[in-house]
Amino acid sequence: MSEQNAIKQRVADLTGSDDKAVDARTADPAQLYVDLMRKTLSFALWKDPGVPVETLFYRLPLILRPVARLASSCLRRLNLGLVCCVNYREHDRQIGKVLPSLADTMIGMRRLINIQTCVETVLKENVPGDLIETGVWRGGCCIFMRAILAAHGVRDRRVFAADSFKGLPDPNVQQYPQDKDCPWHKEDYLAVSQEEVAANFKKYGLLDEQVVFLKGWFKDTLAVAPIQQLAVLRLDGDMYESTMEALNALYHKLSKGGFCIIDDYDCVECKAAVEEFRTRHGIQSPLMEIDWTGRFWRKE
Repeated sequence: MSEQNAIKQRVADLTGSDDKAVDARTADPAQLYVDLMRKTLSFALWKDPGVPVETLFYRLPLILRPVARLASSCLRRLNLGLVCCVNYREHDRQIGKVLPSLADTMIGMRRLINIQTCVETVLKENVPGDLIETGVWRGGCCIFMRAILAAHGVRDRRVFAADSFKGLPDPNVQQYPQDKDCPWHKEDYLAVSQEEVAANFKKYGLLDEQVVFLKGWFKDTLAVAPIQQLAVLRLDGDMYESTMEALNALYHKLSKGGFCIIDDYDCVECKAAVEEFRTRHGIQSPLMEIDWTGRFWRKE
């Protein structure tokens, strides 16, 4: 079996239709810790109460949106919130098709296991470089990366969390006409402050000098980020612009044997950017499927 297929098979073996629990009789403490972090960050141990109403704000008439935002903000200060009750299959949560109210990540178990597989592989094989996610939302994926480093006692790698921390940019249709139909900049739900993300790291005991925040639009931050090498590059920017800016600024820093993970391949804008970049740079590494929207490849 080729190395690429072996990685793909490991992801498939670990996930199946649903997440498989680690056996406490055979697992070491590090495995148990990572398994628990994965389930906690995705809120898989509990039933999610429903889809936050914030996900629907952009559909409201313009005159009503400020009222809805104010009501939502007031409720959050009281540790309350409004949700829409949605009937969903547990399998949909596993593959990140349900927008969560309380989880610290929305990507689902399979994409979390992919992160674990990639990070543990570069650690085992001593692939040099740091880890980064571009587009972090509540920080769950970056927290998980930092947890894996902690579980393996790794002190010489950093986790970069790159985000505007105020949502997605308005489409720049003059420079990136591919984004002309993107609605993501209207989604208040996607805007999470750096303070909130830092607080999420802190509640897991993982906020330290190995965590670096890159605040701002990708076009302004990524090219000048203090990064020498990367071992894992995870992109979660949804849009053509966000995806292309991240690839242009960071892919050349990805070490041979490192992993490039795409969270939003199901988005036509993101897919177009990935395919154009791979074609332009002659990237032949197989693009492997994680789930309905996640893809990844290993740099050869």
